[in-house]
Amino acid sequence: MNKANPWEGPLVALLLVAFTGGILGWNLLAPDQSFSEAENRSLKQLPMFSVHSLVTGKLATEVEKYVADQFAAREFWVGLRSEVESVLGKVERHGVYLGRDGFLLQKFTPPASGDAEAKAAAIHAFADAVPSLRTYVMLVPTAQSVLADKLPLYVSGSGELVYRDEIRQLLDERIAFVDVYPALAAQRKQAIFYKTDHHWTTKGAFYAYQTLARQMGLEPQNEEDFRIETGSDAFYGSLYSKSGYRHVQPDSIELYVPRAAQTYSVEFVDEQRQSHSLYELDQLKRKDKYAVFLGGNHGLLHIRSDNQAKRKLLVVKDSYANSLLPFLVPHFAEIAVVDLRYYEGDVSRLAREQQYSDMLLLYNVQTFAEDPSILALAGQGQ
Repeated sequence: MNKANPWEGPLVALLLVAFTGGILGWNLLAPDQSFSEAENRSLKQLPMFSVHSLVTGKLATEVEKYVADQFAAREFWVGLRSEVESVLGKVERHGVYLGRDGFLLQKFTPPASGDAEAKAAAIHAFADAVPSLRTYVMLVPTAQSVLADKLPLYVSGSGELVYRDEIRQLLDERIAFVDVYPALAAQRKQAIFYKTDHHWTTKGAFYAYQTLARQMGLEPQNEEDFRIETGSDAFYGSLYSKSGYRHVQPDSIELYVPRAAQTYSVEFVDEQRQSHSLYELDQLKRKDKYAVFLGGNHGLLHIRSDNQAKRKLLVVKDSYANSLLPFLVPHFAEIAVVDLRYYEGDVSRLAREQQYSDMLLLYNVQTFAEDPSILALAGQGQ
């Protein structure tokens, strides 16, 4: 009969205390971090003490968030947790699926009943306020619809398309619906969506642009009209940041540079600055590399060209438009770009005063479903 080692229990306890103490000491000595590059967000800082926050329980909640954000080697533990959950068969974290072939895919949650009707009514109200505009609506399915075979088993990718078709059926004949799903599905073997980000790639935007141009009566350019350059091969996008899945390969960001010389100016109205480039190359050195396209999202941009085009375009959009807009520049004398999440002006007044000939509403389906600012279109022109 083996005798129990009398030192075994105390030794294990001592090691546990030492490990716990080491972690505690590490957390106490490690400086607080203000920003997480991997998650692309600001981290919680030590909250200020007050009797009111203590009594109401707010202080305890804020301290809990602070400890969670400032835990030493936090990025390592986040990655380890996602790996353990993957081994245990969990295929979703924070609304992101871990799909096949290294794809991270955004989960679609259908909006509340009546959402489609309200947003279609807002679009109609805007069309009523500016009847001279030729109005186009492009709702882009994301990777979870176009690349549905990349989804985990037993996960359906049809929800986006059902919602998109509901909007389509509600729009009257004045509104031209631009269906880019067939063009994207036909090119699905190519890299038309990022694996770590919710956006389409420049190549995906290019195929959608060709469909849009034809429907607008324009002659689309071909890929041979561009030099395709790699801006970055180390892009970890929004789904990487949101999900916690870390053992995935980075994406490449490609820039389509026109072979023909173009002269244009970009006015960033809110920032009161101008540029002569559609690409903000400094963004490629930062975490949010997708912001290389027009520097990200802004309330209002004016893009003016010296080409001989007579048409002027108003774009109301989300960030999916940012990588498509450079393809449209040669076709229009001027393009105004409005993001309703940041724009506080009257869009219908802008359209009338500047005498735009065309209006394009361009969103990915998920943002269109989630974003209530679209309803502000209904209030324009009052």
